Amino acid sequence: MGRSKFSDHFSHDSAEYRRARPEYPNTLFEQLVALAPGRDLAWDCATGNGQAAVALTAFFDRVVATDASPEQLSQATPHERITYREAMAHDSGIEAGTVDLVTVAAALHWFAEEPFFEEVRRVAKPGAVLAAWSYGARVQVTPKVDEAVIRFAADVLGPYWPPGFYHNLQQYRSLPFPFEALDAPSVDAVVEWSLDDLVANIKTWSGYRLYVEAEGRAPAEELDAALRPAWGDPNERRTVRWPLHFKVGRIR
Repeated sequence: MGRSKFSDHFSHDSAEYRRARPEYPNTLFEQLVALAPGRDLAWDCATGNGQAAVALTAFFDRVVATDASPEQLSQATPHERITYREAMAHDSGIEAGTVDLVTVAAALHWFAEEPFFEEVRRVAKPGAVLAAWSYGARVQVTPKVDEAVIRFAADVLGPYWPPGFYHNLQQYRSLPFPFEALDAPSVDAVVEWSLDDLVANIKTWSGYRLYVEAEGRAPAEELDAALRPAWGDPNERRTVRWPLHFKVGRIR
């Protein structure tokens, strides 16, 4: 399966990506499933380590979870109702007219182009739903921590973000989406993290990795200088909220 034409920002350390990314709340999936015309089949596109796919098994008879990265799929959680498949977003291999819900977690900004949307139309049942969500380089912890993260993302990583990430920074408002818009869930991803946990997450960001590639070093000192004074006791666990933004639409 060809892999040369997708934005691969996360295969280099798939195990750390799995460990450092927040889980999505079950209420998110409950609200999305309620919009779908049935519960036979869900397609989780760009599944990564299968985080969303596993959650979908609570609602659907079958889940097909695709990703263009075998490194990410190697970290995926096995499940009897999930079929994992290495595939590009525009070439899922799923039978036409069979999918009730298509989900894309933290990835649509990398491939929001007509070939993918055409594949969604092909595999969808009448009235099926496409739901995509993500989070940008912002958190809600305390005002000082929030400001420190935003400042680091803008001032240090700003020149290094790949083009697709700007859809994330704009909370998907600029993202192409050729389907009938539906009301999106109003939920956040919430975790209890230490300072080290948050730092580990930031080190998985695409902008952080591209900084390292361009400069030949990691901006670890800059990150420490930004976050440590704002966080306080590094061993103290705090509630970290990741505001989610959405594109949800009906496929006619």
